[in-house]
Amino acid sequence: MGRAALEPETGGEVDPDSLREFAAELAEESGRAIAGMFRHPDLAVESKTDESPVTVADRYAETLLRDRILERFPDHGIVGEEFGPQNDDAEYVWVLDPIDGTISFVAGVPLFGTLIGLLRDGEPILGVIHQPITRELVIGTPSGTTFNGEAVRVREDRSLSEATLLTTDPGAVGRHRNLAGFEALWSRTALYRGWGDCYGYLMVATGRADIMLDPIMHPWDIAALVPVIRGAGGVITTWEGDDPIGGASTVAAAPALHREVMEILNGTGTS
Repeated sequence: MGRAALEPETGGEVDPDSLREFAAELAEESGRAIAGMFRHPDLAVESKTDESPVTVADRYAETLLRDRILERFPDHGIVGEEFGPQNDDAEYVWVLDPIDGTISFVAGVPLFGTLIGLLRDGEPILGVIHQPITRELVIGTPSGTTFNGEAVRVREDRSLSEATLLTTDPGAVGRHRNLAGFEALWSRTALYRGWGDCYGYLMVATGRADIMLDPIMHPWDIAALVPVIRGAGGVITTWEGDDPIGGASTVAAAPALHREVMEILNGTGTS
């Protein structure tokens, strides 16, 4: 990228194509750093106050992302998992999860990814899911979702009995939601697997799975997923069917399937 493109941009509306290109560059640069630490024998793992794991890779990648964003857009705000909010009342706010799926990352399992979301006046306008080991890059906007540069869509031809259902942590369902509704759902699907964290949403957006849900989420988990799923023609809501931005759970699927899933999860569907 030329030096002129790196000059700081302040004030006014930002070109959508420029934002997409910049977000892809952020993913690639952070991905190189994360990949270099994947399965490293000396990777140190700490526990945060909520007992979730964190590594130097999480912190380094988020620092890198923050630095690059503020170099390019000094007026923008940032909300990140590891270092909290900064200027988060700005018109444009980037929402970062440098390694979504740190448990998988620590275990050497490539079912994790970097989440980069962008809100404008609180509305999600750009989302990135990047898997740096398998080199999969999904970018979602209101005009569509791409996978490694090619347009993708959710699968809309699957009935519930043909569907693949994914979730990150099955044990979390009983701790946070209606376990009976979830059990009724998975018993009616063709395949149920724990291919979770952001990779599950990548699979739904690219038509490789049909339903992805998580009973408990944080803002940095959600912001990037919304444009990715919506741009691919899918629906993403909270467990109760509300807007996921500001919520604490997610359910993603193609529109018709999503309606059926919600009825079952919340105990209003037929048995």
